[in-house]
Amino acid sequence: MPRKKTFESTLMQLEEIVRELESGTLTLEESIKKFETGMACSKYCLQTLDKTEKKITLLMKDSQGDLVEEPFNHES
Repeated sequence: MPRKKTFESTLMQLEEIVRELESGTLTLEESIKKFETGMACSKYCLQTLDKTEKKITLLMKDSQGDLVEEPFNHES
């Protein structure tokens, strides 16, 4: 059963692709395939971050619709 695609798993896959490309051991064809996969991973991660930023912005609006800037507290 395939695992659900997540930002974290995709980022780990992208990091592995970068290591493989930097190793210099891949053939040109393998490098091109890895690069294509890496670009798709990068696009997914950027889209996920963009959606998350929009969601956070929406959550930070006050009752009048104005953005309220508050420090991020990761312990909450």
